[in-house]
Amino acid sequence: MDGESFYHQQQYNVLGTPLIGCSTSPMTGFFRDGCCATGPEDRGVHTVCAQMSDAFLAFSRDAGNDLITPRPEFGFPGLKAGDFWCLCAGRWEEARQAGMAPKIKLAATNRVTLALVPLDILTSYALDAPNK
Repeated sequence: MDGESFYHQQQYNVLGTPLIGCSTSPMTGFFRDGCCATGPEDRGVHTVCAQMSDAFLAFSRDAGNDLITPRPEFGFPGLKAGDFWCLCAGRWEEARQAGMAPKIKLAATNRVTLALVPLDILTSYALDAPNK
């Protein structure tokens, strides 16, 4: 087994359980495997499994990252409200501070995110929060 596969298998979510998939339609994740797994080469820390909203997509576009426009040359279909996507943790936090953060799936959000955003904040945006 190569190092990347081993690293990927050891991923956990912010709840401390094994990381589950975020989306395969559209296919997301730094490794484009449907999961918000990360590794040393993921400089953007694509670890937050978020459900896109029109407000967030406009915010991201205005911040210089157009997630709406399809880019077939990169195999990117473009996103629409309702799609799930592995966002950069820093961009999600930036959007939260601007009042534009999308809802998230805790079970599919990598625990690496906790280095940037506390669990209580993530839980307040969760679609799958315990005790909700």
